[in-house]
Amino acid sequence: MDINLKGKVALVTGATGDLGRVMAKTLAECGADVIIHYNRNADKAAELTETIHQMGRRALAVQADITSQPSITTMRILLQQENLMPDIVVANAVSSYTWTTILEQSADDFISQFQSTVMQNVYLSKSFIPHLISQNSGRYIAINTECAQLANPGSAAYVAGKKGLDGLMRVLAKEIGEHGITVNQVAPGWTYSDRDRQGLAGNDQDYIRNVPLKRRGTDQDIANAVAFLASDLASFIHGAFIPVTGGTIMPAI
Repeated sequence: MDINLKGKVALVTGATGDLGRVMAKTLAECGADVIIHYNRNADKAAELTETIHQMGRRALAVQADITSQPSITTMRILLQQENLMPDIVVANAVSSYTWTTILEQSADDFISQFQSTVMQNVYLSKSFIPHLISQNSGRYIAINTECAQLANPGSAAYVAGKKGLDGLMRVLAKEIGEHGITVNQVAPGWTYSDRDRQGLAGNDQDYIRNVPLKRRGTDQDIANAVAFLASDLASFIHGAFIPVTGGTIMPAI
């Protein structure tokens, strides 16, 4: 049984990031053509585009500010002109900021997290779900986080944004399921990526002690979950919040 995405087009926002790059390449390996969204990193977007071309898939790098509806609308218009509208939307991008306590965190950080998590998905939905409805099929996959349930000190802005995302996705799943479009969330734990391979991540032993599987997940683990949800193998999985964390969180019924 293989994951077969041949004939599909996938949009990955934040595709030049540590997790996004592997998601984009994995979807291409499964046969999808890939829209590589980026905000500032044009060089990495061009490099990723060439990598996917070498895999025999079509790839297009598109710049957009995911916190701006006009910018995402412009991206949609470009994709329509290129005849490359997505069948699979992977909402992965998020703004970065320095974590601190609620009392010390600036209001702007809370606003930026809301804009880049909740509003990104509102704007993506308005721009691309009408196309999915028109073909009566599609996949919408939002990247959440284990932090939304851990609620650790210092993570308030991030957690607030991702909790809002969770609520939005649950409502969206109920609103558009009748059109054959599945809506799901993947929630990574602290994931081993190129940042770690380059020696840029901090000490992880305290974290690993609390992981039942006694290791950190990898960027490929996350990409595998995304590819599965994008495929026909997951055609009856809908409205799910799926942790890819090695057991650090276990949502209960």
